[in-house]
Amino acid sequence: MSTIKSPLSEDAKKIVGEALQGALVDLIELSLIAKQAHWNIIGRNFRSIHLALDEVVDSSRLFTDTIAERAIAVGVNPNGQTEALAKESKVEPIEVGYVAVDKVITYVVSSLAPMITRFRDRMDATESADPVTQDLFIAIIAELEKTHWMFQAEQ
Repeated sequence: MSTIKSPLSEDAKKIVGEALQGALVDLIELSLIAKQAHWNIIGRNFRSIHLALDEVVDSSRLFTDTIAERAIAVGVNPNGQTEALAKESKVEPIEVGYVAVDKVITYVVSSLAPMITRFRDRMDATESADPVTQDLFIAIIAELEKTHWMFQAEQ
């Protein structure tokens, strides 16, 4: 069996690998919490927020795959298993059961803000180590910030 040889130095690979793994966990968590909220949201403006949550799920799942494939391309094995999520997650869980629209909006806004900060830190960390990975982070940050803005506008 052969392995993927990294185009990066060992130091760069370590920096990029850690950044990509953290991003992978954040994005998987985002898709899970958005889907949980999508299933259980109730109240005024249900439909528009219900549909907006599906957009969050779709974009986070797309970015999850992009991040995992970038990791493999640079010789790092991504880990999106539940054990890794439980150990590495920095996202607070959403309450179980029906959740009012206003609470969902507040939850999404308060979850995205620190996540965006973590992505900006990853963007900075990968600037020299791997500008290609940094470029992926820039695209993801743009989408996360757009989503953050749109949910804030609902408050």
